Amino acid sequence: MDWMTLMGFFFGMFLIVMGIAQEGGGYTLGPLGAFLDFPSFLITFGGSIAATLVNYPLKQVAKTFAVAKKVFAEPDEDTSTLIGQFVTLSQRAKKEGFLALEKDAAGMENDFMKRAVQLVIAGQDANFIQQTLETEINFIQERHKIGQEIFNAMSNYFPAFGMIGTIIGLVKMLRVLEDPSQIAAGMAVALLTTFYGLVVGYLVCLPIAGKLKRRSESELVIKEIIIRGVLLLQTGTTPSLVEANLQAYLEPRLRQLTMNTRLRS
Repeated sequence: MDWMTLMGFFFGMFLIVMGIAQEGGGYTLGPLGAFLDFPSFLITFGGSIAATLVNYPLKQVAKTFAVAKKVFAEPDEDTSTLIGQFVTLSQRAKKEGFLALEKDAAGMENDFMKRAVQLVIAGQDANFIQQTLETEINFIQERHKIGQEIFNAMSNYFPAFGMIGTIIGLVKMLRVLEDPSQIAAGMAVALLTTFYGLVVGYLVCLPIAGKLKRRSESELVIKEIIIRGVLLLQTGTTPSLVEANLQAYLEPRLRQLTMNTRLRS
């Protein structure tokens, strides 16, 4: 039995019941206090996280939150710099052979490129190198897809549990209509759960999913350039042809800029 799924159900129901049982109300923090409500927090955040744990294994959810730090990381390395590296490697291989690339490979920061060049140094044929690297890319795509999918799912869960909280708040209000002093707590749950759900769903989760998709696409383009460059390197293509082939991955503006830089140098 998948105990995490069962625990997710009970965890979600427990937090929703706790949210119903709490009195709540604004906190004395000035104007911001009106937007703080503990029952609304339990229902919206607790329910959404519990639903995520029901839908996805705990390990995948934990890895996804770790991957989310890529949203705040610097963009991937410059493609023109990468092309320059392959031109340099091709020049060295032409003069000194593939074994002379060991020192270059050891100093590479990009692990994917390092492994690719090491395959060339080891004397592997082009088909083996291509299949090995493309298999790794397929697994990377799958991991990225899961991370995007989880954040997309959460962007739906948060507004949905916000609406559930609104219904709970309205029910609480209807039960205490004869006591106006108790209506405020139900009103807070009714409004703030929707507020929390919409803000987190559409300002946090959905944009993060979109940014992860963009970063994944950029990373895969870099890896495609590396595969192409390594295959050209392995087949002994001349440095000028290596550069011409890889420049197809650049925007026209960057191609012209790279060409001008080469001419000046």
